[in-house]
Amino acid sequence: MGPKTTKVYEALRTRLTAGEYAAGDKFPSERTLVEELHIGRTALRQVLARLVSEGLLEVRGRSSYRVPGAVTVQRPGGVEPWRVHGERDVYDNRWVTLQLWDVEPPGVERFEHHVVKLHHVAVTAVIDDQDRVLMMWRYRFVPKQFGWELPGGIVDEGEDPSDTALRETVEETGWRPKSLEHVVTYQPMVGMVDSPHEIFVGRGAERVGNPSDLEEAGHIEWVPLADIPGLMARGELMGSGTLIALLHILAFRPGRSATTSR
Repeated sequence: MGPKTTKVYEALRTRLTAGEYAAGDKFPSERTLVEELHIGRTALRQVLARLVSEGLLEVRGRSSYRVPGAVTVQRPGGVEPWRVHGERDVYDNRWVTLQLWDVEPPGVERFEHHVVKLHHVAVTAVIDDQDRVLMMWRYRFVPKQFGWELPGGIVDEGEDPSDTALRETVEETGWRPKSLEHVVTYQPMVGMVDSPHEIFVGRGAERVGNPSDLEEAGHIEWVPLADIPGLMARGELMGSGTLIALLHILAFRPGRSATTSR
């Protein structure tokens, strides 16, 4: 960083560490900070990236940042990562890559570990003003089961996940969310599978036509959030992305939690 960029970094870091923003607060937009601090957008993004790496900010969508939620537990120190000495492909096509990684856990003899690489995925839960969520009733041939799912799909190379979330929702349901907020990125099977999942929550939607992806669509319905715990108990919510998104919504409903919603 140059002198000007370093000065901006120190100023923003001071704001964050001094408690100027509460846990969960939305951080000023890039446009606001560029105008306020008289810094170029590229240099500002370097500053913001450093603050994210230090855990002082969280990325919550395209060019959107929030102050992390308050926690009491501290990150443990002195725990070493595994060393990766190399990797090789066993099988590779457009959908899945199977690899063998030469790994060495701390204090353990190195060995080869299978790693499956799948696509980067975005999933969206759209909520309307009647506390309903936009869902699809679909058949999945692998578990041989019908169930409810949220719209979602593969993030194309070079595509912003928020654009994927919007595109897939429109293609699969015919509804366009009025707003989107990124809430979490997670790995569904962290021990062996690499497939980042981006979860978005949309508020409000307008009908823009019929679903264009007929293979994915199935039956479209606005499902009451009050039904979600019951559908979960019946095993009718399919896919980790659907479960993570809905549990997030139930946990943060005003006056409700995922364990008390009925």
